[in-house]
Amino acid sequence: MNDELLYTIADDIGTVTLNRPQARNALTFAMYEQLAAIAAEPGAVRAIIITGAGDKAFAAGTDIAQFRAFDEAEDAIAYEAKLDRVLGALERCAVPTIAAIAGACTGGGAGIAAACDLRIAAANARFGFPIARTLGNCLSMANIARLSALIGAGRVTEMIFTARLLSAEEALASGLVSEVLPDPAGLRQRAAELAQLVASHAPLTLRATKEATRRLRDTMPPDEDLIRLCYTSADFREGMDAFLSKRPPVWRGA
Repeated sequence: MNDELLYTIADDIGTVTLNRPQARNALTFAMYEQLAAIAAEPGAVRAIIITGAGDKAFAAGTDIAQFRAFDEAEDAIAYEAKLDRVLGALERCAVPTIAAIAGACTGGGAGIAAACDLRIAAANARFGFPIARTLGNCLSMANIARLSALIGAGRVTEMIFTARLLSAEEALASGLVSEVLPDPAGLRQRAAELAQLVASHAPLTLRATKEATRRLRDTMPPDEDLIRLCYTSADFREGMDAFLSKRPPVWRGA
């Protein structure tokens, strides 16, 4: 495990810190794999907190530069399958998971938060998937289903179509987060308190509840055609170039 993702254990509580504050904690592929490994083998803990280093971002999605290596549709399909596997591992984690969200929580970072059992936020949190404005890619069926179960299909569609980020208060009103704290310091304190609370409760009750809610959306229709449509398009290449060049993209729908 490298220092871009930290895992510490204290008082039966594990804490995962996404630790790339210079990149708004954008995730590398290695960080995703490390998160999946922790979810599968969390050690002697009774709850896990996931948070981002610093106060400006929980995680601003996947590191965009890594998409440069995509040459064919299978690369995109493998990427979305990887994310589904990682987020599925997080959902299947044997202990409760709590996302403590400060600042930007977008793309893959928002996917991680949605896969956690509980989500709390600082007042500066912003949540969303601005892919219609930035890259022109798409979410997997599993991600769409997970988000729809949390906030409803209509809100998911509106959020993606407008490419806007939900404020902390909007996230609270929609049920995406359960609490909003005034600042990141208060968020960290409340996350620790909440972790200790759920850690004191019957583990099998919590595990059964986690698994029951996961099974409700366990069957997913195929989505490879949708992934191919977006990730192999000229628009996706344009979105990457524009993002990395810090200019507005020119969409052509092809």
